[in-house]
Amino acid sequence: MAVAVTGEKTPQAAMDNLASEMDDVLGRLERAGMAVCPPKLNAKQDPAKWLSDKGAPWKKLANEKPKGETIGYNTLLTAWKNGKAR
Repeated sequence: MAVAVTGEKTPQAAMDNLASEMDDVLGRLERAGMAVCPPKLNAKQDPAKWLSDKGAPWKKLANEKPKGETIGYNTLLTAWKNGKAR
């Protein structure tokens, strides 16, 4: 992950590289035939398949960090009392 911190690779490229290395290690363990609880890897698939499922992971939003919004304390208390805020 140091390559992402130093700027040698993008964070996404660093994570992809880490995932690939972990798949290699787990694949070797799977092929070695561990006696108890060996890893079982899924076949590699197009990332679009995972993003099309209803559950996580989700596609990136166009605006990942929208601007914060200030809400009045009394408004927030009223919303909370009415069950509209957690």
